[in-house]
Amino acid sequence: QVQFVESGGGLVQPGGSLRLSCEVTRSAFTIWIMGWYRQAPGKQRESVATIATDGLTMYATSAKGRFTISRDNAKNTVVLQMSSLKPEDTAIYYCYVKDSRWSNYWGQGTQVTVSP
Repeated sequence: QVQFVESGGGLVQPGGSLRLSCEVTRSAFTIWIMGWYRQAPGKQRESVATIATDGLTMYATSAKGRFTISRDNAKNTVVLQMSSLKPEDTAIYYCYVKDSRWSNYWGQGTQVTVSP
């Protein structure tokens, strides 16, 4: 029902930056909230940052001051700019949307590895 195109993951050194991008190419209903979740090995999936249609953003405590989320409503795209990356940011990052039915969807994920 929702199709995603995610890009931007990879390997980066501590202190480095990465930019994750996600485009929703197909959705039967209006996208209200977009964002990113992540899941590290052995841990539960957690919200990193979300952004509503009106631009209201929410960040995990661990992301505040280091990550910036933005979106283009016309293109149904969301970008997560990550800086000052730490090894504990290593995880699979999943693009996320909530549509007008209040249904949640996640993309297939992109690996982010922060290592010397």
